Amino acid sequence: MKFINLKIKELLILIVFIASCNPVKKMQTETITPKAATVVLPDGTKTDVFLEDILKQYPQYFDSILAHKKDWNVQIIYTQVNRGKNNLPKLTNYYFNVNSARYFYPASTVKLPTALLALQRINELKTTGINIDKNTTIITESGYSGQTSVYNDPTASDGRPTIANYIKKIFLVSDNDAQNRLYEFLGQEYLNDQLHKKGYEEVQILHRLQLALSEDENRHTNPVKFLDANNNVLYQQPLAFNQTKYAKRNDTLGKAYYKSDQLINGAMDFSKKNRISLESLHTILRSIIFPNSVLPKQRFKLTPEDFKFLYQYMSQYPAESAFPPYDSTNYQDAFGKFLLYGSQKGSLPKNIRIFNKIGDAYGHLLDVAYIVDFDKKIEFFLSAEIYCNTDNVLNDDKYDYETTGYPFMKNLGKVIYDYEINRKHEHYPDLSTFRMVYDK
Repeated sequence: MKFINLKIKELLILIVFIASCNPVKKMQTETITPKAATVVLPDGTKTDVFLEDILKQYPQYFDSILAHKKDWNVQIIYTQVNRGKNNLPKLTNYYFNVNSARYFYPASTVKLPTALLALQRINELKTTGINIDKNTTIITESGYSGQTSVYNDPTASDGRPTIANYIKKIFLVSDNDAQNRLYEFLGQEYLNDQLHKKGYEEVQILHRLQLALSEDENRHTNPVKFLDANNNVLYQQPLAFNQTKYAKRNDTLGKAYYKSDQLINGAMDFSKKNRISLESLHTILRSIIFPNSVLPKQRFKLTPEDFKFLYQYMSQYPAESAFPPYDSTNYQDAFGKFLLYGSQKGSLPKNIRIFNKIGDAYGHLLDVAYIVDFDKKIEFFLSAEIYCNTDNVLNDDKYDYETTGYPFMKNLGKVIYDYEINRKHEHYPDLSTFRMVYDK
């Protein structure tokens, strides 16, 4: 009996010794399993516990974001993409503090639906027998107060203004003039009517960008014409005026604002400025990456060539463009890639590509993105908005982009990217559709 007790004691000592030599390592973060329930507050704000828990895992990045989510109007939509055996994607949205009724200024993100509708409009005209495409010369003339003409484009290889070159400039460097020219081609009525018919009913794209024009001037859009190689007119449309009355809004921001160097106390009125929700932007992006993932009415009438064209210039870095040419000194790779990179300088990895549209103005920072890593075979959608204006004064050029906005975008992208790398994928995607040959 004494011998048996000795053996047991020796065995216990051995177990303790082995355990002490191989201590259990404490995990840095726990693995979070998606929870299906979306919490919807009485005001319509949607949050998924799953996405909120991911943010809570990284207090060093998101403690202030979580604390100020209402004041900073932080909104996030993350969409997981799970492929089946046949490579067909199944998409699942997760939300954080998303409320389509809560206003933010969309800035340059309105260029995304404008570019898509410009391609759609070209296709519609072609079906009527008009022989034009996105590479046909388009001449913009002036016919009303505040309008300007365009007869040549010095950023094009041959100097011709085209829909294609305008769209390139929109996605490569978020060119405002290019947006305005597409707005003038489409007309305010067609632009809004089409988006409303596609189900994006809250959208109001009401003005050109970076131009101080009246509501009446923005309702008037320029006469345009398309020319063939011999300058013969293939199609022309006259000066247009939009008489549609849109739903009245009460959208205001801030506690004060500057107007002509004068400080005006009180909120700034945005009721006549552009409006589009993050959910609409996110769905519009989904509609061009995976058209079958949205309702048929939400899709744009685009050709396979259009999709390839969009994928190229949405993901191409400015310095990879031959025409228009952009130097890497003034246009870093991350110039239009807030999520995952923020305001990062230098070259970015080529195995990761981001198909997106950014926006920044009046203290708002936005990015709507589909992100892929060809080497690690991961893909996901991520859209985010944040109001970076601590003093709540508009037009004072004192916005918190560098201290709050860019770090938030970079950290959010990195955290979701890392989560995607580590989560289990039953079937890895074939991403060949999104591998592009860039200009250089």
